[in-house]
Amino acid sequence: MDFLINVGLPLSLAIIMLSLGVGLEIADFRRVLTRKYAFAVGAVSQVILLPLTAFAIAHLFGLPPQIAAGFMLLSFCPGGVTTNILSKLAKGDVALSVSLTAIISLLSILTVPILAAWSVSYFLGEQAPDVSITGLAIAMFLITTLPVSIGVAIRTFARGFALRIDKGLSLLATTLFVLIVIAALTGNWTIFVENLGAMGAGLITLNVILLLIGLGLGRGAGLTWQETKTISIETGIQNSTLGITLAALITGTTTGFSVLALPSAVYSITMYAVSIPFLIWFRAR
Repeated sequence: MDFLINVGLPLSLAIIMLSLGVGLEIADFRRVLTRKYAFAVGAVSQVILLPLTAFAIAHLFGLPPQIAAGFMLLSFCPGGVTTNILSKLAKGDVALSVSLTAIISLLSILTVPILAAWSVSYFLGEQAPDVSITGLAIAMFLITTLPVSIGVAIRTFARGFALRIDKGLSLLATTLFVLIVIAALTGNWTIFVENLGAMGAGLITLNVILLLIGLGLGRGAGLTWQETKTISIETGIQNSTLGITLAALITGTTTGFSVLALPSAVYSITMYAVSIPFLIWFRAR
């Protein structure tokens, strides 16, 4: 357990972010300048509407403070490479998805530490652990931004090597992630069972509402159907590995997974049950 938390957890996230970077081109960043409107719609949906929706649902379902704070941590996490894959499966605008993932993931070192510190303080009150925004930002840089940057550099200067290691990195990251989710659930099994009803219902509701918000926003903004599908996926799917990692960083847990990590761990399972029907519908249109 200690090894998974201290080594496996940050390593898994770093590998996932490295895999993301390896799949990015410099053109993915430049594309933001030529598709400002669609990108702005996606960014607003992810950075603003997503956390507001999570905040409302946490109150609506009357979640316990630590579970509610975990909900908020999850809502601050960008989609990651998963959204790129789902956008492709949904026949969406993969280029837009990749650009949103790249920029929002890099910006997360500025947005996530501040929002995470606020949410933990708001929900836990006097029981909230001291959160160093600077320390959290540095940790975020080391396990998210730096691996992405290294991955982009590898893709740019050693494209052949990047293509060869891409699938292996994804497989390794997935294996580590599965082990971490299992450990997070078993380590908090009693709390997990006691809160499964409200937490599961809240996570499924959050997932569905966010996917619908993305659809509505894309349609209302006059985007193409391919762009709208991508905005929906980018809004509705979060990087649960980052949510679990944030929980560990904030609580300083070294001997077991924090309760704050439970929503992200459960979400990593429920999001597939929710997203698959949407993907089938998206592909059919």
